[in-house]
Amino acid sequence: MNEDSRLNEWFVPKFGSLRFRVFVGLLFLPYTGMCVSFALIGSMLSASIMWDRVAAITLIYGLALGISAHAADGLGSKKIKPWGSYFTTKQLWLLLILSLAGAYSVGVYYIVFYVPMLSILAVLEGFFVFAYNFELFKGTFHNDLGFVISWGVLPVLAGYVMQTNQIGTLALAISGVAALVSYLHIRFSRPYKTLKRTGGNESRVKRLESYLKIISLGTISTGLLAVLFRLLI
Repeated sequence: MNEDSRLNEWFVPKFGSLRFRVFVGLLFLPYTGMCVSFALIGSMLSASIMWDRVAAITLIYGLALGISAHAADGLGSKKIKPWGSYFTTKQLWLLLILSLAGAYSVGVYYIVFYVPMLSILAVLEGFFVFAYNFELFKGTFHNDLGFVISWGVLPVLAGYVMQTNQIGTLALAISGVAALVSYLHIRFSRPYKTLKRTGGNESRVKRLESYLKIISLGTISTGLLAVLFRLLI
């Protein structure tokens, strides 16, 4: 793996110490922001909004996806480690366990006292953290479909369930849109990473990077606009 190619990613800051830059890179903030935004959009579909639950679902996905899943990806990648040797196995396991414990602590609180249906989605997302990133069951779930479900569909449903403790028709429809966006993201991301790693066609790399920026930043903007709209009405 060309580690320098990862440090040159557009979402990695050009300032700060090497350890700081690598840690920020590990979070894949624009892509994590996409997933969190799907959860926010799902939340905003509710007729009434409980803002403590909006904060909770944001924290849950920020920890479980932003840190845990990406640490698991570093541990489970069988061929290429996303961040090379910058993190030790022990450090990655520590990040995975602590952040996942934090996410599930918040989730269990709301499951026990307010939204028991969230438990179904919590189990499914927890399953994908390990099955997708560690390529369990002979890699059955490490594919585009597994990514689309865990990254796009479930976050929208989780956001809606967190507010309503039910799954509605509108939430299902919007989760389908999130699935399509997630599919486009992964279809552009795979060749992009390969070309970045191998030093392939530079013009194609820039074109794919532009697509990824549009998809991720567009999704984040949509999520923020949805929140702003609900705050103003």
